Amino acid sequence: MRNSIFPLLLSVGLICNVGSANAASKFQLDSTDLNNGKFAEMQVLNSFGCSGKNISPQLSWHGEPAGTKSFVVSIYDQDAPSGSGWWHWVVANIPAKMHELPQGASSDASKLPNGALQTNTDFGKPGYGGPCPPVGQTHRYTITVTALKVEKLDVTADSTGAMVGFMTNMNSLGKATKTVKYGR
Repeated sequence: MRNSIFPLLLSVGLICNVGSANAASKFQLDSTDLNNGKFAEMQVLNSFGCSGKNISPQLSWHGEPAGTKSFVVSIYDQDAPSGSGWWHWVVANIPAKMHELPQGASSDASKLPNGALQTNTDFGKPGYGGPCPPVGQTHRYTITVTALKVEKLDVTADSTGAMVGFMTNMNSLGKATKTVKYGR
């Protein structure tokens, strides 16, 4: 009996090690601008009582699921006192070969990947709008890169964050997220 259990235990151990190796290469989102899980002043909105520079952060990702044909990047404030959160940035139709949005990509079209489309935010227009929570509050901002099974979403620059979110989730192969805080 002892001799027949050993090969089984060895096989289970090898399978667990293979699983660990695959977990190490999972879909991940990184940023050189968002240190210690916080926005820098340069990313903060320059309005509503905030005095940042409103520069979109550098974001990069890797390890996306097989079959990825495009990406969507979004920044969403789940703590906004609106009853439905607040969309700060939505970029759709990022080609699958691209794995980065450089710092300032929102305000410099030459830094956006060819074919990428910034859509409406809750600021009422496309483009990045940095954090600026009410005084005395710290909010959590969820940055998400979603890998899609389609090359393009059927959206326009006027599409809302909720509309893009719905279409993104309907075509998602996987997500990489990072939660960043900002308070004042």
